[in-house]
Amino acid sequence: MNISVYITPVLLVLLLLYCAKKRVNAYGTFANGAKDAIKLCLDVLPFLVTIFVAIQLFKISGLTSLLANFLSPIMNTIQIPSELTELMLIRPFSGSGSLALLEDIFSTYGADSYIARCASVIMGSSETIFYVATIYPSQTKAKRLVYAIPVALVCNIFSAIIACIVCRFC
Repeated sequence: MNISVYITPVLLVLLLLYCAKKRVNAYGTFANGAKDAIKLCLDVLPFLVTIFVAIQLFKISGLTSLLANFLSPIMNTIQIPSELTELMLIRPFSGSGSLALLEDIFSTYGADSYIARCASVIMGSSETIFYVATIYPSQTKAKRLVYAIPVALVCNIFSAIIACIVCRFC
C-alpha cells in the first residue's frame, strides 16, 4: 500500500476544514489566487520570452562551442574536465539546455564515469542565474543586480571546482 496516494486528499480535506473553522471562503480565495497568478504570468511573459530568445541565439550562433573550445585549457588548469566547459557555459542561462548537455555527457562517457559524476554534481549545485535574474526582479523591488550576478557566477565556478575535487575522491 502506497501512503503517498492519500496525502493529497488528506491535505485537501484538512485545508477545507481549516477554512471552515476560520470562516474563509475557500472557493473565492482560490479564484482570487488564480486571477493573481494569471496577472503574474502576463507580467513575467516579456521577460521570459527575452531570456529564451537570448538563450537560443547563444546556442544557434555557435558561440557556446567557440567559448568552450577557448576556455577548455583554462578549465583543465583548475581541475575541471574540458568536456564540462559547455555545460558550465549553458547552465547559468538554461536549465533545459544544460539538462540536454548532461544527457549527452551520460550517453558519451557513461553515467558512472568521472565526467558524468562531475556533471551531475555541477547540475545539482548550480542555478540558472540569468533566468532567475530576469524573472525575480520583474516582480520585486530589487532591480539592481550589479553585485548579485557576478557573485553568483563566481559561486558557480567554485562549486564546479569543488564538485570535481569531491568526485575525484569518491
